[in-house]
Amino acid sequence: MSSRSRRTFNELVTLPDSAIPLAESALLVACEEYPQLEIGPYLDKLDSIAMAAQEQLRGTDLPQERAAKINSVLFETFGFRGNAENYYDPRNSFFNDVLDRRMGIPITLSAVYLEVSRRLNFPISGVGMPGHFVVRYADHEQEFFLDPFNQGAILTRDDCRARIHGMYGDSLPYSERLLEPATNREILLRMLNNLKVIYLKAQSFDKTLAIVDMMLMVHPDDNDQYRDRGLLHFQLHRFEAATRDFERYIKSRADAPDRDAVEDHLKELRRIQAMMN
Repeated sequence: MSSRSRRTFNELVTLPDSAIPLAESALLVACEEYPQLEIGPYLDKLDSIAMAAQEQLRGTDLPQERAAKINSVLFETFGFRGNAENYYDPRNSFFNDVLDRRMGIPITLSAVYLEVSRRLNFPISGVGMPGHFVVRYADHEQEFFLDPFNQGAILTRDDCRARIHGMYGDSLPYSERLLEPATNREILLRMLNNLKVIYLKAQSFDKTLAIVDMMLMVHPDDNDQYRDRGLLHFQLHRFEAATRDFERYIKSRADAPDRDAVEDHLKELRRIQAMMN
């Protein structure tokens, strides 16, 4: 990502949450992998999808009828689908690739659904259900959930509860808060965290570092990310930066369960720096 793209991303994610443009911000994340990416054409793609859906909608449509028509356009006309075969392909997490390949994971397909629905004035919200992101429609009369990873399948609250239990059993007690609407910042953080996990598994520490930098732009008070960034700086032999991040973590997390391990890293860093002087 260019310094200009990063500045723009930082400016967007410091806006009031409701004012953060989700699609543009997600595309700026993709600029980390594609520095020459042009954002405008992808926003135009979302406009085109929404226009195709608008042609199918009628003012008398009930909410589930509107959802069914949006599903038809997204998953039949345009062919969006979940990439179950190669779930951890990083392209599933880059919004431009999702729009180009029409393939993604739950959160990126949900972001497409959210952005198309916003253009249609269809009020849905993202729901960061553990292990599987979905979207939700709710008004004073009814509520239902949609699963964009599975062709927009309609779910009830009980269905979602059953899915959570199926994935986690008794290790994660069910709470209604698990189905609360996600903020734009939470959606972006979840997208970024997916990339962080993928890059860490591949030991691409430089790419992981860039993602953690962006996570801290979105949530500057997430002290665990300072610890993780310190570890990445350490791996990349950026010892002064690692020291700063570890010291911040220790100062802000006096009761951290891994405090001793981080202090050991700091001792090692000081030893290395002393040898370099």
